[in-house]
Amino acid sequence: MTRCRLIVGLLLGIGAGAADADPGYYLVRPYSEAGHTTLDLRYWSVDPPDGGATLWPEVGLRRGVTSRWSTELLLSWIGADLRHQSLSSINWVNQFLLTQGDTPYDLALHLQVIRNRGQGNAIEMGPVFQTEWGWTQLNLNLFWAHDAAARRQNQAKLQWQALYRWQPGWRAGVQGFAEPRSWRAGPVFKAALGGGVDLTAAYLWGNVYRSRADMFSAQLQWGF
Repeated sequence: MTRCRLIVGLLLGIGAGAADADPGYYLVRPYSEAGHTTLDLRYWSVDPPDGGATLWPEVGLRRGVTSRWSTELLLSWIGADLRHQSLSSINWVNQFLLTQGDTPYDLALHLQVIRNRGQGNAIEMGPVFQTEWGWTQLNLNLFWAHDAAARRQNQAKLQWQALYRWQPGWRAGVQGFAEPRSWRAGPVFKAALGGGVDLTAAYLWGNVYRSRADMFSAQLQWGF
């Protein structure tokens, strides 16, 4: 993947052919939004202690086609700073709800098709799980990723999160991501800003591609 190779070159200084799958950077949640459109603005960065940060601004548009199917077109850029960015990938993200309020948990199927510029296609899919335990919202996702351009073509990805609702519209907690020989975890904050706007931000510590690095992510969603 273009994104993988650039990270490896920046963080590890090794050949692009040894790249692993992309690290997880935002948590996928189940949602039902038939007839609604959502503007999805994202930003995330990887910051190793012995090198410069790598930045990814992203923009997407999601549509609730039915009460069970939502689809999104997401464009991702990459660069050493916001003034020097190049288009990294075009993503088609789909979610299919398997439950609709008839169980104490929400379950969905996540399917993402990725077109990496100059590097062919990749795919990511798997179950998305969410439940409530008192005032705490719990999430657990397990994805399978296939990247035709990476040396390790097939990998598993784990995502988890625990968010405590301490005031209406305000949640705080911890989240984490893991791939083979790569993990990150840290605090996450979510706020409903009104007018259909939600903000989520997280700061994660751990490693990326077996090298020490911190990650920051922010996601602003506006539904209308």
